[in-house]
Amino acid sequence: MNSVLSTSPTDTVVSDDAAVRDLVNRAYVNGAYNALDTVAMAKGFHPEFAIISAGIAKLERYTIAEWIAAIEKRKATPGFSITTAKRQCYLTSVDVTGDVANVKMEVRTDGVKIYTDYLFLLRFADGWKMVSKIYQDHQ
Repeated sequence: MNSVLSTSPTDTVVSDDAAVRDLVNRAYVNGAYNALDTVAMAKGFHPEFAIISAGIAKLERYTIAEWIAAIEKRKATPGFSITTAKRQCYLTSVDVTGDVANVKMEVRTDGVKIYTDYLFLLRFADGWKMVSKIYQDHQ
């Protein structure tokens, strides 16, 4: 008897959910915070990714290239310790619809919430990529 792998929508959603969670953990949690792995960031973020925030009169953009450069500069600072960069990141929701995903994260330092991040992802031919982030600063 031949067996056929299921391709039901439920299976696709579960595998997409897992793929999005894995990407966010590798490229965002460990890339941007806990390991400062800018190579993982470059792989997991789309080159046109930007953090979008409200400026005084317009939206402001902080690109992935600027973010990676800032992390590399921080790591090169004399006396830098990875321990001070670590954050507790809690993925509170993942929503996948077709080739679009949204992730909500709570980022904490010493148990105190400092950010609520909303990451937006798109699926490309080579897999999921983070394309933008907006956030609420709780500091």
